Amino acid sequence: MTVKTMQSADVKELLEKVAGFDKDGGNERMKKIVHRVMHDIFQIVEDFDVTPEEFWSAVYYVGELGANGEAALLAPGLGMDRYLDIRQDAEDEQAGLTGGTPRTIEGPLYVAGAPMSDGFDRMDDGSDTDAEAILIKGRITDENGEPLANAVVDIWHADTKGAYSYFDQSQSEYNLRRRIKTDAEGRYAAQSIMPSGYGCPPEGSTQQLLNHLGRHGQRPAHIHYFVSKPGYKHLTTQINIAGDEYTYDDFAFATREELVVAANRVEQSETGAQHGLNGPITEVEFNVTLVATDKPELQERHARRRALETDVA
Repeated sequence: MTVKTMQSADVKELLEKVAGFDKDGGNERMKKIVHRVMHDIFQIVEDFDVTPEEFWSAVYYVGELGANGEAALLAPGLGMDRYLDIRQDAEDEQAGLTGGTPRTIEGPLYVAGAPMSDGFDRMDDGSDTDAEAILIKGRITDENGEPLANAVVDIWHADTKGAYSYFDQSQSEYNLRRRIKTDAEGRYAAQSIMPSGYGCPPEGSTQQLLNHLGRHGQRPAHIHYFVSKPGYKHLTTQINIAGDEYTYDDFAFATREELVVAANRVEQSETGAQHGLNGPITEVEFNVTLVATDKPELQERHARRRALETDVA
């Protein structure tokens, strides 16, 4: 079909009314954004000659996506989370706040209020006796390499089935979730189990779209981090475990070369022995550099909906 209507008076008037340009009140920024979004959707319909059947299939898809709670899963799968990181990296460069450990996506599975410990804690509840025991360790420093004491290292990861506590009701409360304050040397350590990667629900809305794109929906084994300390830029990041099939093929685009970390099997961990862990164990070492800033808004994680966050002081 060669019908072109986007430049017609009828369509221009319709878009203005849809966005509320002809009405007083409301939010001016929201009006402009809605006008742009709807203009672009109308333009897509025209450019690709979208049929009514295709259009309504898309509408029902959006409804299903909301009903099954996968909107926050599809967003990283379509590169939206990674794009926001690219923008934030560019803003940091413009503001002279480059350097430090790279950020990467948060993901939708954080739960606020994990137990807080000093220096060391055990993250798993001991119920998975077949899991590979690991020691997550590292040091938090400033850009000059000086240790940062009392930085809060907030860590969370999946179990050996790729499931996260709270969202997986079979797991104990805050299993594989801890906040650890660094010691005087900026060090932290946590006993845990090796996480598994996971995939999007095979029959879910996200995988349905990925199938149309010829893409998989798999994530590699990874460990999430928030790292914070007053006077320093809050860091949201995660590490991908080296050697996983999807380490460099993460459907959520979270992999960054500096954030790929090896898991090394050792007969005796010096750090582990300091915390009563003797014998063979797998070490995962991740050192973090924070960037100093006097801007309060950069010292806090950005606002978004997170499980239990409104319930935590």
